Amino acid sequence: MKRLFAILLSLAMVLALAACGGGNDAPAANDAPAQNDPAPAPEAPADEPKELSGDLVLYSSMTDADLDALITCFNEVYPDINVEVVNGSAGDMITRLQGESSNPVGDLVWGGMADSDGDKNADVFEAWISEHDAENGDGFHSTNGLYSMDHLSTVVFCVNTELEADLGIEIKSYQDLLNPALKGKIIFSDPNSSSAAWNNLCNIMSVYGNDSDESWAYIEQLMANLVITNSSSTCFKSVQQGEYVIGMTYEDGAVNLVKDGADNIRLQYPEEGTSATVFGTALVKNGPNQENAKAMIDFICSAEGQTALAAYQEGTLRYTNAGYSVPDNAWLPASSDIKWVDRDVEFLTANKEQILEHWNDLWASVNG
Repeated sequence: MKRLFAILLSLAMVLALAACGGGNDAPAANDAPAQNDPAPAPEAPADEPKELSGDLVLYSSMTDADLDALITCFNEVYPDINVEVVNGSAGDMITRLQGESSNPVGDLVWGGMADSDGDKNADVFEAWISEHDAENGDGFHSTNGLYSMDHLSTVVFCVNTELEADLGIEIKSYQDLLNPALKGKIIFSDPNSSSAAWNNLCNIMSVYGNDSDESWAYIEQLMANLVITNSSSTCFKSVQQGEYVIGMTYEDGAVNLVKDGADNIRLQYPEEGTSATVFGTALVKNGPNQENAKAMIDFICSAEGQTALAAYQEGTLRYTNAGYSVPDNAWLPASSDIKWVDRDVEFLTANKEQILEHWNDLWASVNG
């Protein structure tokens, strides 16, 4: 099976599905947000993968399901590379890399590296991106020369339907989150350290206006109902466990719980509209296994790799390569079924520091 996948990978993009469970061409609307028209799919076949072996240390903020898919499918192509995973939040990963800068342990980071980061992490990442980044749909390319963009994280509410029914309310919109009955019942991670929380904060700005009085007036009211956690995964796991009514989170984290059998939660896209952060993977500066790390980044960013991952995961994550195929049994709804709002990534990147400072001052005021 491992040899078969490597052969198929070099012959044609579509046959990559055979490596990790198979799949079919998906409706175009299920690939990416409607406001981004995908670029034409690449026509040239992928090069035959190199014979690589040895170790690879992956730092990641991705879910266990995402990591299982990546390691399984990557090892179909590179069976002799031993992958070790260190899991944590994006902030934790950067702090760790900074502490290890004189003697790096990690080789690459996957997840939490957002298109709004700018070049702030140039001290820990090589100025190198995958050639497959050029194959991404419009608006999904690297913004800094450090991150090879590979997937989208779309803002969603994870709602506990049993607790929602007990309260006698229906949660569909941002305005619904202001209901006094939800005080202390909405879980949200810290936007200072969590890329998922910053993603949600960016969406509020996209709906109500970038750094506008209307946005901050809404956020101040929302804060009265929030509980802040340091872990982004808590924003869907604790909702499923019945600790909170709502988690302000991202779709791929919540949908995996549904896929695994959780029948007491649902994904609610805010009626006012949603948007997505484009996330990437990055090569650690002076990492000990750079050739292996580059091979993994190329796999993650290629149409073949993303097609294989989507098939293995049954479509629980939206990828960026214009040539990847989504399986017919995808768990996520088609893009055409979702209301999208435009996000001004350039503005949010340039003003992130002052937005977070305003958030922190407001949070201290509301909770003082």
